[in-house]
This record gives sequence, structure tokens and C-alpha cells, in this order.
Amino acid sequence: MSKSVLEFYEQLSSDYHLIFKDWENSVRWHSNTLNKIIQKYKNAPIESLTLLDCSCGIGTQAIGLALLGYNVHATDLSPKAVERAQQEAKRMEANMTFGEADFRTLKDQVVGEFDVIITCDNSLPHLLSSEDLVIASENIYCKLKKDGLFLASIRDYDQLAIDRPKILSPTVFDDESGRRIVFQVWDWTEDGQFYTVNLFIVRQENEGWNTTHRVTKYRAIQRKEMDEALLQAGFKDVAWHMPEDTGYYQPIVTARKY
Repeated sequence: MSKSVLEFYEQLSSDYHLIFKDWENSVRWHSNTLNKIIQKYKNAPIESLTLLDCSCGIGTQAIGLALLGYNVHATDLSPKAVERAQQEAKRMEANMTFGEADFRTLKDQVVGEFDVIITCDNSLPHLLSSEDLVIASENIYCKLKKDGLFLASIRDYDQLAIDRPKILSPTVFDDESGRRIVFQVWDWTEDGQFYTVNLFIVRQENEGWNTTHRVTKYRAIQRKEMDEALLQAGFKDVAWHMPEDTGYYQPIVTARKY
């Protein structure tokens, strides 16, 4: 994971909500959808379950899950993202705890073990080598309790690495603050293993427009490699849940620790 990843999320922390039509409603939608999947595996009252979101960002999944009753600890690589998540949790009256941590050093940076660990919004593909993916998987495994559940959402790179799209269609939002346009331009490497994301947020201001541009890099981790990394780390029952079955916007992988 490169320094540019940290810079990307440090810069984006104040604007991240702008990529959603209504971020607060999205928080509740994400948590309700993920909760349905978690409950298929964890036969216990929500209030008894401890959950670690190890890439919480500004809290898009973690805050909603805390509001549902999970005992949530949320961590992220970006101090500014964690600070923003804390502010949002306080505003939305979500009772939860926070910390700063890297996927690859959770064992040393996070105290305790959890019934559930999640990482969503395509965070794992910021790990730019197979070795780092295995290290992260091992660290996640170490922080799970026996019979624990790991859940991650990742873009469908099995298809994207073939299609190699260059742009995500612009989305136009109109609200009380005015009009904004959000879109991404993707620059793929020749072998299709990596791509650079250029995220543009264009906001109408009086008679003109203001544009912010953020850049980060991803690795197109396909499902077979993800499976192998999880199995190497010690996980069992690795399974994929596709959007047409879950209603979630990205494929989700689950794995168990026995």
C-alpha cells in the first residue's frame, strides 16, 4: 500500500460524502444490507456481537452497524478519515470506538478479538502485491474470535480486468447546496493488473464551477487470488455473494475462522 493511498483518503475525508446522493441515508442502507448477510452466519443477538470495521473511512458502514446495535470498533489508515468518522458518529448518536490501523498490522495495532470483521468499498485492492494481501488476510484472521466471520466487498475484477473501462458514467446531484457532478477516469496498465483512478468532483459555485481531483491506485484482485489468500491465512468456507443475490453494489466475499 503506497503513501499515495494515505494521501488520497486524507484529502478526500472532508468531501467523501459528496460521492453519494444522500450519505446519511446510504449509511443506513449499507448497514441494513450487510446485516442481512451477517445474520445468515451469526446466530446471536446483534447486541452481543463485536465488530471491527478495519477500513472505516468516514463511517459509511460502521456507523450504521453501530446504530443497529453491534459493538463496533472502527479503524482506518487515514487519521483524518477517522476524525471525520468520529464527528459523524457523534452527530448521528452512534456509540462506538475508533482507532488508526493498517490492514497489515492489525495484530499489533488493534486490541482484542471480534465476532465479525468487515472491510468494504473496495479497500483491499489498495494492497498492490499478493504478499501484502496475504499479510492483511493473516492479520484479519488473528483478530477474529473462533467461529468468527470475515466479510469484504470488492469490485468485480474478473469482468473489469477484461473490459478495462476508462470512465465511470458521471452522476449529477442536485440538492440545497447546488449541483455537483461526480465521475471517475480509470487508466489501466497494459497487462490489466493495475489501474489508476482519477476521481473528479465538480461543484457549481455561483456563476462558475469548482473541480477537485484526487488520484489513487488499485490492483485488480480477482476472485481466485482472493480465495487463495484467505485460505493461506487459515480461513475456511470462503464464499462469494454477488449483487444480484444480495442487493449490495459490489460482490461480497465471506470467510470463517474455526
